[in-house]
Amino acid sequence: MTATTHTLASGPGWRVTDVICSAGAGDRPFEEAHQDFCVAAVTSGTFRYRAQQGTAMLAPGALLLGNPGTCYECGHEHGSGDRCLSFHFGPSYLERIVAGVPDARKLAFATPRLPPLPVLAPLLAEAEAARETADMDAFEEISLRIAGAAATAATGGTHVRHAPSRRDQKRVAEAVRRTELDADGPVSLSALADETATSPYHFLRIFRQVAGVTPYQFLLKTRLHRAAVRLRMSDDTVSAIAFEAGFNDLSTFNRRFRRIMGETPGQYRSRRGA
Repeated sequence: MTATTHTLASGPGWRVTDVICSAGAGDRPFEEAHQDFCVAAVTSGTFRYRAQQGTAMLAPGALLLGNPGTCYECGHEHGSGDRCLSFHFGPSYLERIVAGVPDARKLAFATPRLPPLPVLAPLLAEAEAARETADMDAFEEISLRIAGAAATAATGGTHVRHAPSRRDQKRVAEAVRRTELDADGPVSLSALADETATSPYHFLRIFRQVAGVTPYQFLLKTRLHRAAVRLRMSDDTVSAIAFEAGFNDLSTFNRRFRRIMGETPGQYRSRRGA
């Protein structure tokens, strides 16, 4: 079986890989065992997945679910090739997430897959876009959200949102101020969660509920806003502005600026006289 695996991002207890398989109907099914919990989003192609939980056909938009130590088999008798964004979680990492998800108390997937559910479509599109644009910094948040969504959907639970407490609102306000102060340097979701004495998954959930965006989205917005102001008010080079705003390379800055602002930094600056 011909497959390539490329690690996109990783952190304590989690890892994201891009898996491309070119096996066809004439190839022998691939057999292996899950080392950790696995939630793999199929982005193209189809294949058959058989594990202890059962057998299922995986198609784009579906999530493959795997438990640690479980042997599995993948076959392509109905078509050639597939590509997946594979999220891997250590047991202790996933346990903390499951503890914060309503109706999801069992630390094991009982089904081999989740079908292409409409509720998961925006999140999976965001994950695929992060892969295609090499937005590796986004995967810390996306991994948390993928794990929480899979745990919720796999148990049939519904995520009932309660109004954030005053304490949670205060935590988010403090995180917002910290992000604004340190936006030009590294700001990780885990560090922000530690400072508010909450788990990363709980912090991500309340931040999004209170602020309307995720911590990473807020950080990008802050950096791009400051860069836009500098482009209008100074004659510094675009690269200098990008690095001082917290971006590590010019191409990433140009791509994100154009996606958000609708034009390149140079085009944006050229209109300041008007």
